[in-house]
Amino acid sequence: MSPQDFRALDLNLLRVFDAVMAEGSLTRAADKLALTQPAVSNAMRRLRDALGDELLVRQGHGVQPTPRALTLWPIVRDALGNLQQSLAPAHFDPATASITLVLAMADATAGTLVPNLVPILEREAPHISIRIVPLTTRDPRGLLDAESADMAVGHFPAVLADLTARAQSGALVPHEHRRLYDGEYVAVMRKSHPLALMPLTLEHYCAARHLLVSFSGRAYGFIDEALAALGRERHIVLTVNQYATAARVVTQSDLVTVLPRHFVPITGIQHQLQVHPLPLEVQAVHVDALWHKRGPNRPAYEWLLQALNRATLKAFSQ
Repeated sequence: MSPQDFRALDLNLLRVFDAVMAEGSLTRAADKLALTQPAVSNAMRRLRDALGDELLVRQGHGVQPTPRALTLWPIVRDALGNLQQSLAPAHFDPATASITLVLAMADATAGTLVPNLVPILEREAPHISIRIVPLTTRDPRGLLDAESADMAVGHFPAVLADLTARAQSGALVPHEHRRLYDGEYVAVMRKSHPLALMPLTLEHYCAARHLLVSFSGRAYGFIDEALAALGRERHIVLTVNQYATAARVVTQSDLVTVLPRHFVPITGIQHQLQVHPLPLEVQAVHVDALWHKRGPNRPAYEWLLQALNRATLKAFSQ
């Protein structure tokens, strides 16, 4: 599109394009925009003519975006979101706000933060509801892009590395993040485990039977990556998707698992557990909050981040 063509473009067409892409349906986009379906169809036709691309092709009962549409959409979304924020910055008052904030996190993170977050809500934001949903991936950007969650809290090293690389290259970066706390992983087993009363060597660790906490169900994690770098491997006989479940299982078996050290007391059964340092170098636990710049409740996010920071400080001072 030439500069002259762009100057003639009706920017309202981009709002329609954004709604259609988000909803995956002309009918739902029309409802969201309070327009008729013919009006939405006409807007998409005009945009197709202007850009020289089909943008959307019919598939079943919905529409399928073309590669050009998939490339264009995040740029359009960010531009519209930035424009809306600049023109109408919203004021957020937690004392009077009545919204629901959705946080995606693993049970270890929730067990650390949520007990100390509740008193903050009661004091400062009595009408705000918090909904915790399971974190089932190490890359929650799709969850945030779909507005299924306001914020994800967890260990996302690959995501943060990708965001940093994109920013350094000058690309648009639609997500933001903030560090909440650091920790370390430890090996955990029952008190009467054969390895409980001796130093945990790499040989003993690799020879043991292991339980892996895996959000995706994949029986391979960062410990296995670190072992592979040493030319070693371990035998994983069970995967679960919650740290609390893993702690309870190892108290009744000879399995060895890996937990964040700060989570062991939160299990409530720490007296049944033996903790050992891992016999190999692994990445530290960096727990970050991750959110989309155009999230559905964006004005509330700064207050929410401050509340999470205070909950973190309280948790680690107890």
